[in-house]
Amino acid sequence: MIAVFAGMLGLAFGSFLNVVAYRLPRGESLSRPGSRCPGCGTPVRPQDNIPVLSWLALRGRCRGCHTAISIRYPLIEALTAALCVAVVLAGEGRLETLIGLAFVLLLVPIAFIDLDHRIIPNKLTGPGAVLAVVLVAALDTAALPEHLIAGLAAGGFLLAAALAKPGGMGMGDVKLAAVMGLFLGRAVAPALLVALVAGSLVGVALMARRGVRDARGTTIPFGPWLALGGVVALFAGDAVVGWYLETFL
Repeated sequence: MIAVFAGMLGLAFGSFLNVVAYRLPRGESLSRPGSRCPGCGTPVRPQDNIPVLSWLALRGRCRGCHTAISIRYPLIEALTAALCVAVVLAGEGRLETLIGLAFVLLLVPIAFIDLDHRIIPNKLTGPGAVLAVVLVAALDTAALPEHLIAGLAAGGFLLAAALAKPGGMGMGDVKLAAVMGLFLGRAVAPALLVALVAGSLVGVALMARRGVRDARGTTIPFGPWLALGGVVALFAGDAVVGWYLETFL
């Protein structure tokens, strides 16, 4: 029942995160006006604003003008719901599960905003950092020093990379890495590893497809890969770190 509730809550949050991902980088209000058709501007009726189901029922089109509505909207809603269910199932009812839920709900809009606009807004990373510290302090107090150190280390690592190669890494990525450390603690290490490997593989694929010269001029957002690494580490990061320490130290 808790997992079902988490899924329903994830769908509702996913609908809101669609609004955040679209409006926040444009400087628009997140509350006004209400949801409207991108074609005719008609306000979306409550029965047409049910996450995923309304899009399927309307076959991805506005009820009034039949303008196509991107499949991205139900996909983000479904992705958010799936992540929330996975976090709850992995947490087995522990209060610390709230930390994981807050983390994935932060990563979803960050990943899509960076994918669209090549920015990671301070309006997300700033409150995210505060929320991480508050939740860890309240729910896992003994681990707070570890999480603070991990945040400094992860942010410092990407800051060094950004300074070593100006233009290769944005400060938004640096701040996101620090926030990930605050949420994940020592598990941020495999998160960064997954992000770097995934980003490198995408770069190699671009070079293979477009050629080295053209690929060098292509900007690849790193935020989505950091988000991917964060999700992987949320579920398997501690196990990976534990295996590494037992095997090599």
